[in-house]
Amino acid sequence: MTSARIRRRRSFAAVLAISAVLAMPAASRALGSDRPRTVTYIVRADDTVWSIASRVAAGKDPRSVVDAIVRLNGIDPGAIVPGQELRLPA
Repeated sequence: MTSARIRRRRSFAAVLAISAVLAMPAASRALGSDRPRTVTYIVRADDTVWSIASRVAAGKDPRSVVDAIVRLNGIDPGAIVPGQELRLPA
């Protein structure tokens, strides 16, 4: 192989590597957008999924938030206990 051909291959490999490194942040944002954003909440005495959802929904209908909490945590809405850690939609 000639030195010019080797140089072209190395240049191509370098451009390919730089492109891959530059594309990683965009790819990770695109892949991460499928997961819902959540915050952690520790259940207090007298909390219910409905009361927690009402606080999260802030004046809106909490039914969709109740559904999201149940789905995110795989729980029975009537079986939460104080000290339990729940993921809430952000």
